[in-house]
Formats: sequence, structure tokens, C-alpha cells
Amino acid sequence: MPAKPPLLSLVIPVYNEEKTIPELVKRLRGLLTILKEKHRFGKEDTEILFVNDGSRDGTFDVLKKFCESEPGFFLLNLSRNYGHQLAITAGIDTARGETVAVMDGDLQDPPEFVADLYAKMSEGYDVVYARRKKREGESFFKLITAHVFYRILKKLTRFEIPIDTGDFRIMSRRVTNVLVSMKEQHRYIRGLIAWIGFRQTGLEYDRDERFDGETKFSVSKMLKFALDGITSFSSAPLKFSSYLGFTSAFFGALYTIYILYLKLFTDNTIQGWTSVMIVALVLGGIQLIALGMIGEYLSRVHDQSKNRPLYVIEKIYSARSKSKK
Repeated sequence: MPAKPPLLSLVIPVYNEEKTIPELVKRLRGLLTILKEKHRFGKEDTEILFVNDGSRDGTFDVLKKFCESEPGFFLLNLSRNYGHQLAITAGIDTARGETVAVMDGDLQDPPEFVADLYAKMSEGYDVVYARRKKREGESFFKLITAHVFYRILKKLTRFEIPIDTGDFRIMSRRVTNVLVSMKEQHRYIRGLIAWIGFRQTGLEYDRDERFDGETKFSVSKMLKFALDGITSFSSAPLKFSSYLGFTSAFFGALYTIYILYLKLFTDNTIQGWTSVMIVALVLGGIQLIALGMIGEYLSRVHDQSKNRPLYVIEKIYSARSKSKK
């Protein structure tokens, strides 16, 4: 890579996007033209980093061939699939630019909008995040769950995490340096960036449909992502389990007084089976919920204590690396 840091690094995680790559490359070239015309970027003022997150189709072969023939484009090939957030982390850790932008590789995030984000930064901001105005091609279920999740997370955290935003954003070098120093295993990057602080603002855009195929973000991945976001920035679930325990203990005490009253001062007999089973099941369920919440936090402490690398890069492919062979 050139010695002089570029003005802009663009990180693009990709997973099984073989059919999307040609159109993505075409639009990235359009972005470079916009940056040249509007911001007077030269050839070495931009680096574009594709991060192949263990794709199982021909994504690696297509990107390798392209990056080895096109200066300014780089392919970080991870040793396996590590997940979207760690793929972004690998790209950000490697990026050298004075500013670093992140966007998905499925063309739901328009590459041309990066130029607008860069222009907004010139007003003195350290982070400019893209806020979704429209979300084309997404199911009602995903829209409503995302809407609810962002607002719950906002209520649970003690700092401002922008709602209706993804990882599509641009950051200054000082924000990027702090982010690189964070080595959390279970990452929620947009939350980490919000936690860092400095001057941040949003810029609205219309999010497009996927260019090809279906989303790689399954329901199970969505749930894990939501859980990582909540547990990384809030202890509310643990507090909730405590409140649940105190509440159940309070009503249990009231029910005990009621049973003793019936036993000592009335002739009514308690059949027992139904009430005992209800109480046992309710209390058992509450205990399991509380233990599950505690277990989630403990599992994160356990993972963090191993101090393993967040990811492994097999190799970085570029025109420069090919010329050294």
C-alpha cells in the first residue's frame, strides 16, 4: 500500500455476493468520479477495502481477480465466516484513511451517498451516519421488529444511540483509532461508535432493495444481534430479573398469608394440586428466565477472558501484492 494515508477508506463486508460484485464495482467507480469532481480526489486519495467473510460462492475468486488488477482496491480474505460485525471490524482495523466509511455490499446502501457523507463531515463532525428514510424490499416483520428494537435499546442505554440507522456511516480518524482500541468479542459497532462520542449527526437517504438474492440476516442472527446490542450497553436485563424475583416473592408472601388464613380461620380446605402446580411452574419459569439472563452475561465474560483474536485474515489481495509475486 502507498505510504501516504488516503483521504478516505471505504470498508465493504461481503458474504455470498458473487452476482452483485459487477454492479457494485461499476457504482464504486461512479463514486470515485464523484469524489474527483466534487472534492478533487486524486488516484491515491481513496482506498476501497472489500472484506470477504467466508463466502461459499464465487465471491472470493471474482474479487481477487478484480483487486489484483485494479489499483486502490483491496480484498481482505478472512479465514472463515466470522459474522457481519467482525468483518466490519477487520476492515476498520486495516483501513489507513483520514476518514473511514462503512457500507454493506448488497447495494442496499448506495455507494454514491458516501460522497454526501464526506461532504457533511467537512462541517466539523466526527461521525456522520446515514439514517434510513425509506427501506425498500423489506418485509413488514423486519420493519416492525427493527422499529421496536431500536426504541427499546434507546430506552435501556444511558447514552444516545441513533434510531433507524445501520452501519452505513463515515468516521474521522480519531474516532476510528478509539474504535480500533476496543476489543470486545460480541460487537455492536453502531453502539460502540455512539459510546465514543464527539460530534455526530445524521443524513437521511432512501435505502434500496437488495440487488440480488435474499437477505443473509436470518431471524436467529437478528435475535443474536439484538441480544449483543442490549447486553453490550445495558444491565437492564439483570435488573429486570431482580425485579421479577422480588415481585414474585412479594406475591408469594401474600399467597402464603392467604393460605394460612384459610387454614386457621375457615373451614375451607385447599385441594392443593392446581394451586401448587401453578405456583411451582410460575416460580420455576421466573427462576429459569433470571438464570438465562445471568448466563448470557457470564458467557460474554467467559468469551472475553479467552483473549482470542477477533478474526484471522488469510491474506490481503491487491494489485501491489500481485506485483511482488
